Amino acid sequence: MPKVLISDKLSPKAEKIFIERGVEVDVITGLERDELIKIIDKYDGLAIRSSTKVTQKVLDAATNLKVIGRAGIGVDNVDIPYATSKGVAVMNTPFGNAITTAEHAISLIMSLVRNIPQANESTHNGKWEKSKYMGTEITGKTLGLIGCGNIGSIVADRALGLKMKVLAYDPFLTEEKALDLQVKKVEFDELLTSSDIITLHVPMTDQTANIINKESLEKCKDGIRIVNCARGGLIDEKALKKYIENGKVSGAAIDVFEIEPATESIFFGMEEVICTPHLGASTLEAQENVALQVADQMSDFLTTGAVSNAINMPSISASEAPILKPFTKVSEQLGLFAGQLMPSDYHEISIDYVGDVSGYNCSPITSAAVAGILNASFPDINMVSAPSIARDKGIAITETKKDEYSAYESYIRINLLSKKENFSIGGTTFSDGKPRIVQINGINLEAELMTNMLYVTNNDVPGLIGSLGNILGNEGINIASFNLGRTAPLKDAMALIGIDSPVNEKVINEVKKLESVVNVKSLNFNIM
Repeated sequence: MPKVLISDKLSPKAEKIFIERGVEVDVITGLERDELIKIIDKYDGLAIRSSTKVTQKVLDAATNLKVIGRAGIGVDNVDIPYATSKGVAVMNTPFGNAITTAEHAISLIMSLVRNIPQANESTHNGKWEKSKYMGTEITGKTLGLIGCGNIGSIVADRALGLKMKVLAYDPFLTEEKALDLQVKKVEFDELLTSSDIITLHVPMTDQTANIINKESLEKCKDGIRIVNCARGGLIDEKALKKYIENGKVSGAAIDVFEIEPATESIFFGMEEVICTPHLGASTLEAQENVALQVADQMSDFLTTGAVSNAINMPSISASEAPILKPFTKVSEQLGLFAGQLMPSDYHEISIDYVGDVSGYNCSPITSAAVAGILNASFPDINMVSAPSIARDKGIAITETKKDEYSAYESYIRINLLSKKENFSIGGTTFSDGKPRIVQINGINLEAELMTNMLYVTNNDVPGLIGSLGNILGNEGINIASFNLGRTAPLKDAMALIGIDSPVNEKVINEVKKLESVVNVKSLNFNIM
């Protein structure tokens, strides 16, 4: 039974979901790093919010960890590249708190233009500064969205309901989607020069870090207002402070900071700046939603292999998982075969999907194939880490899909391409779900894989089969299957022999001595 640790405070309903789905769960919150390191090796999954920091040292100690589930959107507290290299899937819950965060952004916009927090404090202090806190209407004003995904699109909808004009800068926003949302898609500079208020709704990446900086603020309208409910680090805080002080920026509302908890900030004490303590997702509804969502996602992953909202691997729906399982298995075994025959020097992995399989979500099948191929060099590799490691090695990964039928309803072929030579292997799966090899380097043969196999290429001459049998028999190695293929009589041929025990170097050398043999290789497969 898989086991999960909940290390941050989540709704009790999350624990109940894990148990109902057949997952053992421990709830231990408030752990110091060293305390977490001592126990993390017992768990298959780790459910967190923002308090737990999943560092390299934690991941090194997490020898059984398969998945990290973040109840929320931001995953700044997880070392994602290192988790990926360790083969750990990282999931978040991008939808559970989208409405809550969007509503907070709208609340901050309203508070900003009407000076509500400042007027509230003044009035509580017995003052009546009605003229001091003169505000502006938002009707007819232009709101600029930096990012128009889940949260940004909800902000756009609410802003349009308030009769604002909405511009959106988002490289991933299509013209069709913009039309559907009734926003105008613009380039970054146009957003800066045309907006009365700018609100940020993008993740923190190398491309978005300090996206609001000295240069971008200089291009903005005089009196621009800035709202950030997304991530600290999207705004150059020193630059924003400077432009508030010189009057270029009339005000800002900041819910997230470069360093959190923000017990100190250069914005504190500035009347033009509204500060809230990362309240974007802080509603009862959102806390419940993200907890239930992360428990469901992690349970699916650990019990069925379904992948939802993963940061570092392809998604696989619960309905897809059982359909894709035999194809991921055959692609992994084909990859293991190819990787053992050609363990290095290839610069491209090309995978062909033919027939029914071409209509499926092939990304996880490709990841499984790459994991099999690289297994010879990285024994601990899996579907999560494989694509990342391939990219780091400079290996290109390509897919080709053909909705056509050959001799098989579904056919997968892996091609390893190098400057010196290429290698290809094709396979399929029958109704029993077991992987079958059906072609190697253009030579047709049908073979069921076994744990131990001997691969021989040779010139097609009489007597070779008997000679191979004698060599194996003399060493007490029993033959379980003998599969043959050739291009034509007396031309290139190969044999794939299933054996009940591994062969040693003596056997390999004896086979190599046979006059017609070109190549011989002992192969091993993780047949379940």
